[in-house]
Amino acid sequence: MPRIKKLFLIICIFSFQLSAQSFRIEKIEPPNWWANMKLNKIQLMIYGEGLDNVSAAFENNFIKIEKISPPQNPSYLFIDIEIPHSITPGTQRLLLKKENQTITLDYDILQREDAKGRYGGFGQEDVVYLIMPDRFVNGDPSNDVVEGFIEGVDRSNPSMRHGGDLQGVIDKLDYLADLGITAIWLNPIVENNTKVSYHGYAATDLYKIDARLGTNELFKKLVDEAHKRNIKIIYDHVANHISINHPWLNNLPTDNWLNGTAENHIVTNHRKFSLSDPYADSSVIKANVDGWFTHYMPDLNQRNPFVAAYLTQNMIWWIEYTGLDGIREDTYPYADQKFMADWAKAILDEYPSLNIVGEIWDNDPVFTAYYQHRSKVRKEFDSYLPSVMDFALYNTFYNYLKGNAGLYKFYEHFAKDFIYADPKNLMTFADNHDIERAIFSAQGNINKLKIVFTILLTTRGIPQILYATEIGMIGGKSHGELRADFPGGFPGDERNAFTKEGRDERENEIFNFLKELLNLRKEYRSLASGKMLHLSPVQEVYFYFKILDDEKTVVIINNNSEERSVKLNLNMSVLQNVKGIKNLRTKESIYFTNEAEIKLNKFEAGIFEVINE
Repeated sequence: MPRIKKLFLIICIFSFQLSAQSFRIEKIEPPNWWANMKLNKIQLMIYGEGLDNVSAAFENNFIKIEKISPPQNPSYLFIDIEIPHSITPGTQRLLLKKENQTITLDYDILQREDAKGRYGGFGQEDVVYLIMPDRFVNGDPSNDVVEGFIEGVDRSNPSMRHGGDLQGVIDKLDYLADLGITAIWLNPIVENNTKVSYHGYAATDLYKIDARLGTNELFKKLVDEAHKRNIKIIYDHVANHISINHPWLNNLPTDNWLNGTAENHIVTNHRKFSLSDPYADSSVIKANVDGWFTHYMPDLNQRNPFVAAYLTQNMIWWIEYTGLDGIREDTYPYADQKFMADWAKAILDEYPSLNIVGEIWDNDPVFTAYYQHRSKVRKEFDSYLPSVMDFALYNTFYNYLKGNAGLYKFYEHFAKDFIYADPKNLMTFADNHDIERAIFSAQGNINKLKIVFTILLTTRGIPQILYATEIGMIGGKSHGELRADFPGGFPGDERNAFTKEGRDERENEIFNFLKELLNLRKEYRSLASGKMLHLSPVQEVYFYFKILDDEKTVVIINNNSEERSVKLNLNMSVLQNVKGIKNLRTKESIYFTNEAEIKLNKFEAGIFEVINE
């Protein structure tokens, strides 16, 4: 053979081999779906190489290919499919073809689990316990260091991982159930293979639990074990941003997958109120929504339909896979609002009993109310977001604990509830993982702490308690101090504060107080779910009634440094035809004659049952 023809043949063979090798598949997301889902039209995102000019079909043609989007980046292929409701669960074979090459992918359509005990939602009858898994309990030291992950464990460094994990949460479910907790909110648990990754808010894989916390299967086990104990699980979700180390950043699926690029982007101006400001310039709104939360948290462009489909399907996948009960949505006002509404509606259409709470960090109820489903102040647009976080009440707690506000501010706060479409569906709290602990704000004043948690647990809303609050862990101003490890949750700890013996006298006083209060909420349902009726405080004495059917309770708070006698007006409609009240802590009954007078100790929050005739 002439040399030039031989060389041409070698080039042709080499070119064919390159073509064949360039068409390959790495993974597919979502990794599976389920039969008989309302959302039966989904978009497959296929990762690989050479995915341009690829055709697709399911082997039996039972699953319909609705659309194959020509990829902007041949490393990704988007295929819209329709799964008929009549499909039999099982493995379907997806055939991908390009030129003379065919790749067959097995795609599982699973049988849905019985919905009983799953997707339960959460409401004002619940008490939510917020856990940062890395700082709670290390139940499996073998996953402290995982090959391929940037960070291991260094408990001496407050910004590093400390080793807590999902097994640790499972190990303490009985402790939480005994305390009286009915729901757990976990800070994000998906893979965060990045620096300062312990908090979980910078994802590098949205379909995988971080290996240093456990596995997807272990998370499902956690949900199942929690449900066995009548504890619900709330998933912390972030639609707004990911990590700078997410693999997408090395090879974006489309040129507008993000708002900006790593080299050229704006940082958010944090002007959340601009979304509701009738006079805001569009550039201010854009900077809030399209700006990156930090330089290492790229801002996702939810106006991109591929991003929107990915995020919606991802959340529904986790709900169906695990059976979890609710979602806490991080940095809610920073994401595209039309997308967030569509996202919430899609989830609630699939799971009507689920609840979703959005983080709207603003101290003015008007701005918070703007985001809630069926908002009274946003009639032209519905967010479909059932619950919002009550930062305004937190601010009142904070100022009270600091000595800058009295009880009238609580009365004033609750009097503004007319602004909300559904005030009982607000998540209320005195501290969380982003703000200083209540006992730190109170400078260790346990009496003030007791008053705050009595108000938190006996007024309207869904109360949330930060991990280790029940032992009065003080923390500090920095995130490292605030997010300290739970004593006794880690190998080598000097004491175990999960036990009575491992707590000191002060810690046991706070623990016993909270446990008693949490169990009173369960025994007297009016404290959690009753209609509230209150009177304006007089001389730092505030009382309010909670009424549910025939059950009436009354909370009386004395915020004075001396004992006070409180006279109840028996002409009040709520006190008509009653015999007296019973102190639910001391079990002492006080019967009324011509007048009703109750003595309260200094800085005491009394809880009483109204005794009917």
